[in-house]
Amino acid sequence: MITKEQKDTAEWAMDFALKNGCQAARVTIITGTNNSFEYRDTQIDKLHQSSENKLYIELFVDNRYGSLSTNRIDKEGLETFIKDGIISTKYLAEDPFRQLPSPKRYYKSDDKSLDLYDISYTDLKAEDKIDLARQAVEEIYGTDKRIISITSSYNDGMGAEYMIASNGFEAESTDTSFDLTVEVALKTNNEARAESFWFDSSIYWKDLKKEGISKIALNRALQKMGQKKIQSGIYNMLLDNTVSARILGYLTNAMFGSALQQKNSFLLDKLNQQVVSKKLTLIDKPHLKKSFGARWYDGEGVATHERTLIANGVLNMYFIDTYYSLKMGIEPTISSPSIVCVDLGNKNHGELMQSMQKGIWVTGFNGGNCNGTTGDFSFGIEGFLIENGIATTPVSEMNITGNMLQLWNNLVEIGNDPRTNSSRRIPSLLFEDVNFSGL
Repeated sequence: MITKEQKDTAEWAMDFALKNGCQAARVTIITGTNNSFEYRDTQIDKLHQSSENKLYIELFVDNRYGSLSTNRIDKEGLETFIKDGIISTKYLAEDPFRQLPSPKRYYKSDDKSLDLYDISYTDLKAEDKIDLARQAVEEIYGTDKRIISITSSYNDGMGAEYMIASNGFEAESTDTSFDLTVEVALKTNNEARAESFWFDSSIYWKDLKKEGISKIALNRALQKMGQKKIQSGIYNMLLDNTVSARILGYLTNAMFGSALQQKNSFLLDKLNQQVVSKKLTLIDKPHLKKSFGARWYDGEGVATHERTLIANGVLNMYFIDTYYSLKMGIEPTISSPSIVCVDLGNKNHGELMQSMQKGIWVTGFNGGNCNGTTGDFSFGIEGFLIENGIATTPVSEMNITGNMLQLWNNLVEIGNDPRTNSSRRIPSLLFEDVNFSGL
């Protein structure tokens, strides 16, 4: 939690910067703690506990901009730190587009809560967390002779932020998170091991799934036994809801002002045009309570609100912060998305699979890249061959290639099964006519 003393220090640092040559300043204090316990087979393998306490200050000096950070948050040390930062900033090239947002765009606190902080966080004992990691291993330990290793990882964290800007912004936020992950490795009839994992995450301890994670991880690993390449060709592709957000990420990344200004975006000059399948409607919902990614304001202090990013395939907006708004001469929107959601279809994963006569269900990516300018991509994949609606053969060491816009125009169905323990709530997605390279 941010203390009154820390808030006073932040305000003092901002005023000190203004008195020593800055025309504007923004100060952020961040505190946090993290705990991590890893259990490998029958014993604790790793234990890590950490805390942070940092002050970030952004200096706007004579049309120049400097950003500095320090973990020494006392006035005596900060005086020299800020003075030296101002001197250094004056050596930078002028950049008149570096400005604070208009105060009219700032979030104004109304004391409403997004329920992102679990007050039980400080009462939890290390023994309980270690026991949870141990129990996750014991859930499947010794149940299958093919198991080589089981690793369970428990992580939690608490973070708090206080931000103040010289043109009128002030706000703070506090959140917690809990995570349990289990990885399983199996021996096979060849040198390759079958490996998989499963996890759950939550904002509140009581909502974290504490049983069944290991069994799902083991089952996913068992399904991979006998992976092989299959014949190259054009297949329908069912993206698993655990990996669909990755492919969507390349689409949203192309919407950022930094990519657009540098002409490194395949969505350049496509605002208000249909760019993807009419099936896709993408919405940013920043105010979902007890949700990862929820926030009242972005990194500049600008108020967030629900926005439709893509409506029935039509690109509605870009992510434009204050800097790129001024640099590109366009209206600002928001610096980045918060919680990205999709208008859902009416079929779950199993029903989407049953609709496939022949295709590939992709459950993982193994490397690859996407050209931000053209949208051309190549990714290594693993998954399963689908025949007559049934997963028949585990596949790996195959690639998919194509163009990102063409791929999204080939989206034919959207599932109704997003995982809600992420800021990217993307369900299973079914695409047609995807190029797979194998044998």
